[in-house]
Amino acid sequence: MAASVFSKSLEFLKGVGPKKYALLEKELGLKTYGDLIQYYPFRHEDRSQYLQIGQITAQHSFVQLRGKVQKVEKVGPPKKQRLVAHFADDTGTVELVWFKGLAYAMGKLRLGVTYVVFGRPNVYGHRVNIAHPEIEPLSAAHDKPLFMQPVYSVTDALRRGYLDTKALAKIQQTLLKQVHQQIPETLSQALMQAHQLIDKKKAIVNIHFPRTPAHLNAARQRLKFEELFFTQLRLLRIKQERTDKYKSIALADTSLLTTFYQQHLPFELTGAQKRVIKEIHRDMRSGLQMNRLLQGDVGSGKTIVAFICMLQAVGSQAQAALMAPTEILAEQHFRGLLPFATAMGLQIVLLTGSTKTKQRRFILEGLAAGQIHIIVGTHALLEDRVQFNRLGLAVVDEQHRFGVAQRARLWQKNTDFYPHVLVMTATPIPRTLAMSLYGDLDLSVIDELPAGRKPIQTSHATDAQRLKVFEFMRQQIEQGRQIYIVYPLIEESEKLALKDLMDGYESVSRAFKGVPISIVHGRMKAEDKDFEMQRFIKAETKIMVATTVIEVGVNVPNASVMIIENAERFGLAQLHQLRGRVGRGAAQSYCILVSSNKPSQESRTRIETMVRTNNGFEIADVDLKLRGPGDLSGTQQSGVAELLVADLAKDAALLETARQAAKDLMQEDPRLEMEKNRNIAQHVASLSSTVVNWARIS
Repeated sequence: MAASVFSKSLEFLKGVGPKKYALLEKELGLKTYGDLIQYYPFRHEDRSQYLQIGQITAQHSFVQLRGKVQKVEKVGPPKKQRLVAHFADDTGTVELVWFKGLAYAMGKLRLGVTYVVFGRPNVYGHRVNIAHPEIEPLSAAHDKPLFMQPVYSVTDALRRGYLDTKALAKIQQTLLKQVHQQIPETLSQALMQAHQLIDKKKAIVNIHFPRTPAHLNAARQRLKFEELFFTQLRLLRIKQERTDKYKSIALADTSLLTTFYQQHLPFELTGAQKRVIKEIHRDMRSGLQMNRLLQGDVGSGKTIVAFICMLQAVGSQAQAALMAPTEILAEQHFRGLLPFATAMGLQIVLLTGSTKTKQRRFILEGLAAGQIHIIVGTHALLEDRVQFNRLGLAVVDEQHRFGVAQRARLWQKNTDFYPHVLVMTATPIPRTLAMSLYGDLDLSVIDELPAGRKPIQTSHATDAQRLKVFEFMRQQIEQGRQIYIVYPLIEESEKLALKDLMDGYESVSRAFKGVPISIVHGRMKAEDKDFEMQRFIKAETKIMVATTVIEVGVNVPNASVMIIENAERFGLAQLHQLRGRVGRGAAQSYCILVSSNKPSQESRTRIETMVRTNNGFEIADVDLKLRGPGDLSGTQQSGVAELLVADLAKDAALLETARQAAKDLMQEDPRLEMEKNRNIAQHVASLSSTVVNWARIS
């Protein structure tokens, strides 16, 4: 019964009809009773109190008044005319102002009638006005005890079709009266008692029409917990199913590893690197397929960790592959690992789109025969003709650059078992987001930099201080250092971005006559870009003027200064990635964020965060608070963007609680067969069927 009611078309709900239904579907994507009931208000207004006009201050965000209209007039020239109504009570007067819909507003106003007005006051000294207020004649309905009024997000097209927030609330009330008793419970009594949660029926009523703020908070808490609980339960079940279904092989031989540690490792590993290697070893020995996410800031030593784990695979008579998103990055990994592999007597090769036919044939034959131990490459590794003899470990770098289907093709390179999988990212992901995005993966974090690495000194300069910045650059070039200058690439207008870049290049060329300069941007041909990159890597040029194409990839230890122009146009994650291009050598490195003379408040927060800390995880936390999860790099997957009530930036503690509750449930009743978990089992079943999805998790 519940399924049929909530799957019913909104067109048949009293007060909607074909016209309004078409609008709701087009503007908000609402088609069924289930869609509408889960279209939650973004805030509530307390209509239980009336204020007197004389009491209004700038501190009031919204006010509800009772009074009479004393005078109505049109003000201003015909094309910019506004309607002003002088509205008064015993304590004073406010101006009610309309800039649009003047005729409609004028038709509603009568002198001497007592009205109830609601709106946002603008206070100028002793004068107060309210633009486009809600206004209706006082009636007996206003004397009833009022609930807090929901405010729904609506578009101009909806307002024109008489579907403003008030009309939506009325339709929502009609729907709730009709279906309230049929709202199914999705949690067990045990969970609700343990976490002091109200039942689903009460939560749905109170998220829309709470009587008090306490009722609203209880509804939010219940719905947030449910949303996070089912997200985590789904991820843990995927993990469980994969463990049951995807068997791998035990790669337990550590003899090559020991040799490498004793004879060839040129530096001491950090405590964090050792801890992570132990976690990976344990997985690879288990016989179950490893699926691990390795997070580590730029320069934290993820690649050497990956190589050490590859040695465990090769020592156990298997092969290893490392896939990177770009040719430059793949080549850099290959060059970095080549000396280590050679010292160990291992055959390592590079395969990219640019690999010549003869070399490609040699690689394909060697891989299939098992003569090649390690392959580093780009998407080229995914081609069908790339066949392994026995792929034991697949490492994916900057994994958010690859789609899920692409990564899966690498797992399917073996016929008799699945390779172990290690995905790496230098994009620091806050713990809450990692748990929601990658909760089906085990997580390892390298949270310390190698010894001897000097933290990058970051400072902020405005356009007005440009000559000082140029002077600092001259000093660095005299000391033999190289410099990056990065300009933003604005997707909406590549022409504008290119103009910024070319203007910048010309002004730098004028200021640094005789200094060789490279220029790199996304519109250049790949070979031209590569030529300029190589010149900079070989130190033939001293300054590289570029767009963000250098964000991931190049490792130039001698480049010790990163200047980011228009820093206010970048997100925090991108600023942090760009800064990580320097600080690769032994010399002190610097990052200078150049902004306009008056950056916005949010831009200032971003810049101050960068100046204050080098810690990627701290930066990611600030980024999450500023931008929300949906915008963060590579996060448009795994149901995070579909959270309707929970907020990963604010609900970290609740997420931990919900994940633990899901873990406990999986341990006690992995197949959800117990009678007490029947509600949960039914809901989980509904998530993959056409029944209304009460958590809207894809």
